[in-house]
Amino acid sequence: MTKPEKCVVVLSGGPDSATVAYWAKNQAYEVYALSFKYGQIAEKETESAQTIADKLDISLKILDLTSLRDIFEGVTSLCDKNIEMTPSFSQPIIVPFRNAIFLSIAVAYAISINAHRIFYGAQASDQPFYPDCRKAFYKSFERTARLGTNEDLTISTPFNEMEKSEVLRLGSKLGVPFELTWSCYLSEPKHCGKCESCSNRKIAFKEAEIQDPTDYIE
Repeated sequence: MTKPEKCVVVLSGGPDSATVAYWAKNQAYEVYALSFKYGQIAEKETESAQTIADKLDISLKILDLTSLRDIFEGVTSLCDKNIEMTPSFSQPIIVPFRNAIFLSIAVAYAISINAHRIFYGAQASDQPFYPDCRKAFYKSFERTARLGTNEDLTISTPFNEMEKSEVLRLGSKLGVPFELTWSCYLSEPKHCGKCESCSNRKIAFKEAEIQDPTDYIE
């Protein structure tokens, strides 16, 4: 019997990455997930990642990189409570080179477990705002990873050409428990309902014509 191919999934705990994990499991990959504490205010992200991993019965490593807060303070509102958390996209929402940091670790992890595929959850709705969600970025990173490892690695975002609402529709078909995912940039008992990420979540569920299971404060 042929053993399933291994893959590494960057699992943030949000609906996009959760859908990637469910998709990879559905594609018969043996999924190894990574999640990161990088000093973000939304500590519930990794809690949701663990819950999703448990539901899927997949391996998850949560890496503590909270010292990155020393770099990100004064730069991004996702890590610094003194920076305004805007309800729509603004430059301080960007965490500089975050996906590159995560993917670097994912590459090292993939090599250590003899996996050759790495997936993360960027989708088309992210691309106008986040440079490290664009195909040109991750294909360039893939080339760098191959040069740095002498391994035939593939780095991709399965939903690169799909809008967030389309990802939600796919996730719904795959049985993703969206009520267990976390999008909010804050770490309240419920999603705040006001931050840019909560707003995007609300809009995507509405456009997908799927009932939004999220508890919002507003």
